[in-house]
Amino acid sequence: MAHIEFLDETMRDGQQSLWGLRMRAGMALPVSPLIDKTGFKTIDLTGGGMLDVLTRYCQENYWEGLDLLVASMPNTPLRAGLRANANVTFSVSPRALMDLWVRRLCAHGVRSFWIYDVLFGFDNMLRLAKVAKESDAWVAAAVMFALSPVHTDEYYAQKVRVLAASPDVDSILLYDTAGVLEKERLQTLMPGIVAAANGKPIEFHANNLLGMTAKAYLDAVDLGVSVLHTASKPMANGPSVPATETMVRNIELKGHTHNLDSSLFQPVADHFRAVGKAAGFLVDQYAEYDVFSIEHQIPGGMMGTFKAQLAMHNMTDRIGDVLAEVAAVRKDLGYPGMATPFSQLVGIQAVLNIVTGERYGTVPDEVVQYAAGFYGETVAPIDANVLDRIMGSARAKEVLDNPPPDPDLAELMKQYGTQDEDELILRATVPQADIDKMRASGPVRRDYPLLSSPELEQMRKLMQVATMPVVELKSAGLNLSLRRDS
Repeated sequence: MAHIEFLDETMRDGQQSLWGLRMRAGMALPVSPLIDKTGFKTIDLTGGGMLDVLTRYCQENYWEGLDLLVASMPNTPLRAGLRANANVTFSVSPRALMDLWVRRLCAHGVRSFWIYDVLFGFDNMLRLAKVAKESDAWVAAAVMFALSPVHTDEYYAQKVRVLAASPDVDSILLYDTAGVLEKERLQTLMPGIVAAANGKPIEFHANNLLGMTAKAYLDAVDLGVSVLHTASKPMANGPSVPATETMVRNIELKGHTHNLDSSLFQPVADHFRAVGKAAGFLVDQYAEYDVFSIEHQIPGGMMGTFKAQLAMHNMTDRIGDVLAEVAAVRKDLGYPGMATPFSQLVGIQAVLNIVTGERYGTVPDEVVQYAAGFYGETVAPIDANVLDRIMGSARAKEVLDNPPPDPDLAELMKQYGTQDEDELILRATVPQADIDKMRASGPVRRDYPLLSSPELEQMRKLMQVATMPVVELKSAGLNLSLRRDS
């Protein structure tokens, strides 16, 4: 029997997978102290995507919201995710900006990081690990799992061997975005990873897209995993990770021990279920086993994007063709792992191939950059004919002649006109117009109205700007009149 630690994903992967990164600080603050008291080893809290989405689409001050959440959870290490060569963008970010991002997150109270690069750019991964260690943060080096003829057990063992050898890496994180790992593969994969980790703890994160991740978690525990990533039940399953409630019960039934206070599960779940329903977000998801998902390995959060793109061209009936094309494009491009940015690059190229009716007739700049090696060495060679088409595409020459710049910190401050490091990260990440809108919206709200609807939210905004004593709102299902006290 083993002692199993749990990492909470409710406020990061749970809401990323189900709410599109739109969890505002006030949506979590009423129960974040309870999550802090539950006994999790770590709470995964933030990442670059949240800075972008909260600023641009929620008009919320990312740094202010982060500070409020950090202050509400003083007992548990809080984690941030890092893609080793970029912050938010699907392209490549300057190294100085990435280093600064780590330092500023540490300054705001983050004490744990998971760092990944689907192509395993060790230089970038280990450089950021060293930066994190300067602030005494925990570093989990991620091994992004994918199924393909080239992603062998030895391939992964070799990657783990390099990462675990670094004194700046504290644990190895096996990360299965498509939720395709089953017992048979785990039995051949895990012994090599455990041996290569050389005694360092192994975490497991798998999205429950096929409905079999809870079983994979139990099998992985038997094979040496000691930390499981889970989320509160309404924020779990489907494209998210398994539910904490279910996995704790499973672990107990298997005779393993843990540190979690299960009496706190229900109030946390009740809160996020109510908030999700009030905001119109997904809660309480599930998934059925789908063999086709194993072929395309598209992360769950991208499916809605595909459907929206096809709807723009009145081609929603072609979603099956797009998913089949995703599998074909992934093979053409040398089997990149299906995590950011490559899941997006493969997906966008597949949509373009279907919508235009010509394979690789239109090629995004980022696909050219990938083929040119700007992201790193591909896992397998790109199909020669496809490579010719990419390099002969309309924008290829311009892209190749203008590789991503790599200014130092002083140059970045000059470029963006600020010496304030938090402001620099904002300006380098988000358009200035969106930053201005965020600032005009006022301070971060510390709660979220559960009796909510689009009409009520519009009324709230009207009351903020209206000078008249009475404001009325009428719609098909609502007739509302509000009077301001004099």
